[in-house]
Amino acid sequence: MKRRRGAAPEPGCLHAWAAESEALAGRWRAARCAGPRGAEAAARQQRGAFGELLLQMRGLPAALPTLPLEITVLYNSLLFVMGTSDHVIEGEAEGIRQGLLRVLEACGSSGQDLSTEELWQKVLQEVTDEEMRAPLHRLGALQAAWWLANSRLRSVAGLFQLLSSTEDPGRAPCSRGENELLALLKAWKVPAEGASMSLVQSAEDLKETLCTAAAFLQGLQELEAGNLPAALSLLQEAAGGFCSKRVLAQIYTCLGCCARQMGKPQTALQHLKRALQVDFQCLPALFHVAAVYQELGETDAELQALGLLYEALEKNPPSAASSSPYFLIRTELLVHTPILTSLLRHRQPSEVKYLLAQRCLQEGRVADAVEHYLDFLTVLQEGLQQQVPLDGGSALPRIPEAFLEAASALEQDGRHRDAITVCEEVISRTTDLIPRTLRVEEELEQPESPSPHTGLAGGLLSQKRESLRCLTWRAAAYLHQGWAWVKLGENKEAITQFSRCLSELLRFPLCGPGAELTGNLLPEVEVLQKIRLLSLIGRGTQFLELGKHKEALLDFQYGLQVSPGDPAAASYLVQALWKLNRKQEAAACWRKYLERPTGEDGQQEGQGRPFPLYLVSCVKQAAFPQGGSLARSIQDYLRTTSQDPSR
Repeated sequence: MKRRRGAAPEPGCLHAWAAESEALAGRWRAARCAGPRGAEAAARQQRGAFGELLLQMRGLPAALPTLPLEITVLYNSLLFVMGTSDHVIEGEAEGIRQGLLRVLEACGSSGQDLSTEELWQKVLQEVTDEEMRAPLHRLGALQAAWWLANSRLRSVAGLFQLLSSTEDPGRAPCSRGENELLALLKAWKVPAEGASMSLVQSAEDLKETLCTAAAFLQGLQELEAGNLPAALSLLQEAAGGFCSKRVLAQIYTCLGCCARQMGKPQTALQHLKRALQVDFQCLPALFHVAAVYQELGETDAELQALGLLYEALEKNPPSAASSSPYFLIRTELLVHTPILTSLLRHRQPSEVKYLLAQRCLQEGRVADAVEHYLDFLTVLQEGLQQQVPLDGGSALPRIPEAFLEAASALEQDGRHRDAITVCEEVISRTTDLIPRTLRVEEELEQPESPSPHTGLAGGLLSQKRESLRCLTWRAAAYLHQGWAWVKLGENKEAITQFSRCLSELLRFPLCGPGAELTGNLLPEVEVLQKIRLLSLIGRGTQFLELGKHKEALLDFQYGLQVSPGDPAAASYLVQALWKLNRKQEAAACWRKYLERPTGEDGQQEGQGRPFPLYLVSCVKQAAFPQGGSLARSIQDYLRTTSQDPSR
């Protein structure tokens, strides 16, 4: 080390600073033994105390005799700064940089214009004093923690290559590979701690934390990139590392998600259950358990998991205290990535309640679905907005869709008047949200959020799409009311509601003849066309019930214009023609639309986007009854006419 010009501080100052540093560290050790809560309060106090001590030492020019103590005090001070923050901040990196500049100042050198990486290289080259090696290595580990928290993995690897080269100059460099960083961290030999240096967290503990965080972070990066085998290996490495129970449960949750993406649901369940065993309050693991059971088709287990999750969220217990000693630099402070936030996303009780309702409805458990939907609607009507997440990652649909799904469940449960009431709520809420006329000329799908190049046109399309959604919900509400009145045996009232639905849809004229459903239409347009078809079929069936066969025939013909080849509309059209004694036309339509194999129609119906859940019950109600006498009558007629062409 170069000799610094100028005198060192008085020995009395050095002893006083060392004694104060020892006293502060001793208080921290005592507080940490008292438990995490006491340690947290003490950490905030010690943060200020070490900062004041560091300011006293830096009040004098940098000097060789005080550098080991000054760097140690800096190390302890930054540990408290980082450990009492929710996330790393720029000030911590600047504190390390100022410490390195003080070292160069004591050596009679400077490095103001150097980058942090270059500054470290210069300091490690110029400082050869054995007494400074351990303090600098500890500070280097702290620098690595800051870089790791900012996902600067290459900087971390480069620093530990420097630290290892100063420890063992003849050591061969690590071969580049996916685990290069872990290899460098594990190969780093932590210098022996001086007996006179009071550390609030040892470098050995910090090394273990860095190894765990590096494996965890790299595993998440590989998971996000889709490199699943590499992600699995790194996450397994992290699971065997040094961390709290809370973080270990998070790692097992990520392992479960990785195994699930690899198509190994049973392995995923093992990891997720392990996460819950480690920390029973790791509720995201329970959410993923439900998702795996859904993929396996184990509906009972899936609903049980969602029910347990809802109960746990309702109780809202305090976070479980970790049984591990309280460390200032912890894995959870160093690993922050979007994918981790997504996988560990906190679910609101209302969101889980909706999922329970939705899954019950999808699986035909109508009574349970009704109960869950009514609970969910109560939350909405009571205005508990804090329980209704509005971010893009939520599983919740738009609120009118939830009301319509509830109406569908009520209908299927035989509570038709309740369904009508729920639909009326949707109608009243959307009355003023739809323009009198609405025409979407841009039929092709476009991005929801316009780019700078689309400008005003994109914004207008987005507004039109929102108007289309409102129109869709309002029309669907009338549609549900129509089918509810059908079930109540009120044909005229049903016709009125179906007609109101069709009247609403006149605000949106179909573009082009036939308006055939294609993959190029906006999703909202496809749903509107389906609602139009279902309303025409619904009204036509009620006209048939009232003996108004001509009016029914017109509705079924319009239905085939909306959706050419639709088997339900075609079957009802044939029935209407048959009732009008237009048997030859009925037979011709039968041959045109309905003589194809049923699998062909089913395949055609299954193409394209799935329709909203709230329309499924309406589709079922509009289906033509199977096993009726119409098919036999048509076939008999066709056989007769083939034998007697004069008929």
